[in-house]
Amino acid sequence: MKIERPIYIQKLIDSKDNGLIKVVTGLRRVGKSYLLKTLFKDYLLSVGVKKDHILVIDLELRKNKAFRDPDYLLDWIDEHMKDDEQYYIIIDEVQRVDEFVDMLGSLVEKENADVYVTGSNSHFLSNDVVTEFRGRSDEIHVRPLSFKEFMTAYDGDIIDGWQDYYTYGGLPKILSIKGDDKKATYLRNLYRTVYLKDIYERYNIEHQAEFEELVRILASSIGSPVNPTNLANTFKSVKKLNNITDKTIETYIGYLENAFMIEKAERYDIKGKKYIGSTPKYYFKDLGLRNAVMSFRQTEENHLMENAIFSEMRYRGFLVDVGNVYIRVKDENGEWHRVTLEVDFVCNLGSRRYYLQSAYRLPDEEKIKQEKRSLTQIGDSFKKLVIVGERMKLRRDDYGIVMMGVYEFLSDPSLLDA
Repeated sequence: MKIERPIYIQKLIDSKDNGLIKVVTGLRRVGKSYLLKTLFKDYLLSVGVKKDHILVIDLELRKNKAFRDPDYLLDWIDEHMKDDEQYYIIIDEVQRVDEFVDMLGSLVEKENADVYVTGSNSHFLSNDVVTEFRGRSDEIHVRPLSFKEFMTAYDGDIIDGWQDYYTYGGLPKILSIKGDDKKATYLRNLYRTVYLKDIYERYNIEHQAEFEELVRILASSIGSPVNPTNLANTFKSVKKLNNITDKTIETYIGYLENAFMIEKAERYDIKGKKYIGSTPKYYFKDLGLRNAVMSFRQTEENHLMENAIFSEMRYRGFLVDVGNVYIRVKDENGEWHRVTLEVDFVCNLGSRRYYLQSAYRLPDEEKIKQEKRSLTQIGDSFKKLVIVGERMKLRRDDYGIVMMGVYEFLSDPSLLDA
């Protein structure tokens, strides 16, 4: 099964021959190796690069164990670079090379070598290489399949596809597994034997049961503000653990972010044009992984749709924050009060900005008015959209607010500017 990843191929093309090490990062099993060793290699061949000028070293394979010696690997590359034409060097699981940072430093000095590497999260994170090669590396971060990519390989209609997508997520392997039980088992095993193991190996976490409880709390609170102090107090009162402090909670959340399991949405004062710095929200990189954390017991479509919208805008390259709008309202006694209205997502990319509301159901005019209320109070000219959890043709109201269905939104990026 071949799944095209055009956004990432374009990023690789844009970075090609720029003199930097291309560091391909992302959640485990997200398809980093496939992107480089299959899709990008096919691209290079299609534009006329000779096959013997593409050197692929897969360090996961037992037969390539000798390449884990940095001197052996460098000598092998030297032997195969037989002329002055450009060579493309792809090293998969580069962290398996002893002193791999030093080895990459030698490779990047070769004038006719364009270097691409991947690595696993337990030993190799983007900041490991980016820090060592500041100004000499180019990170390309790969996310799980977008819904549009998922549907290119899905055997079924868009409604069934959406249900499978928000239940089992966008890790490519899911598309080749038959049966709900087998998909769920694959994801549960992946969570415990790969993702948790990576984090425990890297950070030597002492309170593993509490760490896993925190992951469950984050998974069950998609779309809700996260306050480390409140969480620490819960651990103290319920679990009787005084050593799980707010700082510990913040550290644990940082581990999950570094492992690419979750992403933060900061809180932003839209009218004040500043970050507030309190109670951010967290979303999972992959919905299937989130559901596996909860043993597939909490799959509320409204929260999962909100997570999918966040992930889609991040996939499209936008910085995504949670927006606050402050207004003054008069109560029944005639007194004025300050009220905070929330905009689900403030999405920025260069000079482009969009305000998005995720509204699973809009059964009546009152609910529609409620969802639009924060958007009508913003007062600028950037596009404002309400995404609804059903099929809906695009419509626009007197305020210029656009409403569209989640299927259309996820399937057609051009609709943002319709």
